[in-house]
Amino acid sequence: MSITAVHVITVSDRVSRGVREDRSGQAARELLEAAGHEVTSSVIPDGADEVESVLRASLAAGHRLLVTTGGTGLSPRDRTPEGTARVLDREVPGLAELLRAEGARHTPFAAISRGLVGIVDSGPGGPGTLVVNLPGSTAGVREGLGVLLPLVDHVLDQISGGDH
Repeated sequence: MSITAVHVITVSDRVSRGVREDRSGQAARELLEAAGHEVTSSVIPDGADEVESVLRASLAAGHRLLVTTGGTGLSPRDRTPEGTARVLDREVPGLAELLRAEGARHTPFAAISRGLVGIVDSGPGGPGTLVVNLPGSTAGVREGLGVLLPLVDHVLDQISGGDH
């Protein structure tokens, strides 16, 4: 496994206000660091504009993997997929389906996650970035990264133009 620059984004009104501890973002950071990646993180309030802004800043900073946690449900302020969709060049629905299927093995509530998975192309010869929306629960993050981590190197190689 190669070292990848990863940015974890916790999307939560309560965490951003300091009312709740960032457990899901911390879980993501720990798992990604244990897998050998260089991880930075941020916390933002819910909302599509906020998500789009931090994703664009993370892309500009050169991160190859962007993982959001939170904002994928059905409440009125859950707009992480909408903000994510604005930056994606191509969706990878099979990975999103796989994440939901794994989550559903543990809880039926995983089926209501609207999280997206997709890539942002960096242009000809550019490295490209994988963007993944995970739920805001620590269990959802652990299950999702359990599915995702074995695939990351291959996916990043593919979006960089690697051989099949």
